Amino acid sequence: MGRVSQAQAQKNRQRVVATASRMFREKGTAVSVADLMKAAGLTRGGFHKQFVSKEDLVDKAIAHAFEDPTAHSPAGLEEPTGDHEAARRTLIEQYLSVWHRDHAGEGCPVSGFAADLGREPDQGARSQHVYINGVRNRAARLATGDDDGIAQLCTMVGALALARATRGNPISEELLQAARTALTESDSGQCEPQHRTD
Repeated sequence: MGRVSQAQAQKNRQRVVATASRMFREKGTAVSVADLMKAAGLTRGGFHKQFVSKEDLVDKAIAHAFEDPTAHSPAGLEEPTGDHEAARRTLIEQYLSVWHRDHAGEGCPVSGFAADLGREPDQGARSQHVYINGVRNRAARLATGDDDGIAQLCTMVGALALARATRGNPISEELLQAARTALTESDSGQCEPQHRTD
């Protein structure tokens, strides 16, 4: 079999990065190179021609996940109407959905890579830098008034992690609903003045 063209090699590399991004979010970065290459439809030998190391691939997979606008939910969570509050509520509803719980490989990289980066904080400066920027960007999309969105993002990521860990039990959906309610119903009380009774 002849050598692949440079264009084909680039396509293969992109396929491996996309496959790794999905598999790492779904199963963690402990996925073997052999399993990863098999899932990408390529041989293991091609890996070392494309990447310096598995850590190099992890860096690229994390970056790819944050660059992919559909890596959040089936609708992509963009702001088509220009209405920030409507987009924020849509993001919350979709993030804390059964679909997102059940599709980690296609889901948000903030929750998808949190456990691996938490276990291996020295995974790589590039990975951590990309991840931190991704966290800040996701939080900014939730920001309202004086709220920078970080606590809201923490609630969403934590609820999603708990829901995934309890999948198969009714509490899983209860956790998602509780977080959705906490994040959307609190909005209605923000503008109402507090009346003292004393």
